[in-house]
Amino acid sequence: MSLRPILAVVAVFLTWSMLDLVIHGMLLDPIYQATADLWRPVEEMKMALMYAVAIATAACFVMIYTCLVTRKSLAAGLKLGALFGLASGVSMGWGFYGYMPIPLSLAWGWFLSILINFVLAGALVGAIVKSREEAS
Repeated sequence: MSLRPILAVVAVFLTWSMLDLVIHGMLLDPIYQATADLWRPVEEMKMALMYAVAIATAACFVMIYTCLVTRKSLAAGLKLGALFGLASGVSMGWGFYGYMPIPLSLAWGWFLSILINFVLAGALVGAIVKSREEAS
């Protein structure tokens, strides 16, 4: 059994964690501050749960690529990441905008950040997880 999928999960999780600090901690922070009545106070946020969700999502994404993509390559990873990112970004960014009183700028921010996260995840998994022929 190859350790490459495990390495890909770790790489994706760490990349997402760093991006979250920049995107949510800096770029989108003014929007979060302006809509503070919608969010839990920082001390009540469930950070362990958020990290568990990120690891589970990274693991599922890597397993989708590992199990369902037959011709593994950087291009295949990027395609999967872009499609998955578009689907998730539309669902999260625009889905929440439809029923939560969030600003349009936050919907755009969530959509774009999710798309970027998954495109990068696709690049990582495409670069790390290889077909059996390539790996040997």
